[in-house]
Amino acid sequence: MKRIRWNLLNYKLRAQVSRMALKEKILAVIGGMHVSAVATVTEGKPAVRFMALTGFDDLTLVGATMKDSRKVMQIKKNPEVALSIWSCKEFSDPYVVIQARGTVHDDTATKKKYWNPMYEQYFQSPENPSFVILKFVPLKIECYHDSTMDIWEK
Repeated sequence: MKRIRWNLLNYKLRAQVSRMALKEKILAVIGGMHVSAVATVTEGKPAVRFMALTGFDDLTLVGATMKDSRKVMQIKKNPEVALSIWSCKEFSDPYVVIQARGTVHDDTATKKKYWNPMYEQYFQSPENPSFVILKFVPLKIECYHDSTMDIWEK
């Protein structure tokens, strides 16, 4: 019985270490600011656009947009989105494909929290009522690296 418990504990520990290593590989792709393809659904059909998103240690991604943009209306109607990020340097570089839940934030506190000086040319300040933050929380991430694919799930 002790051997079974030890094997189970060892398996769980290896799985946790493996999950942490995968998270590091994912963060190497999404960490910081990157251009991402963001797909939403409109009238049952996909709609894709590029956005500058910032990736954080908890694997969430955040971007800025105009409150009256189509993507905001689409995310409010259906928060299920897909994202893809690749370095665009070498074809063999790692990339991720993410299934996420998107949310729209128009409160000043959130806008100030995620404000980036590069937004100023588009939105002037966090107090701009036309400026909103889009936050994407991943549910599943496919990480392609070293000719393999690993899957992270929430």
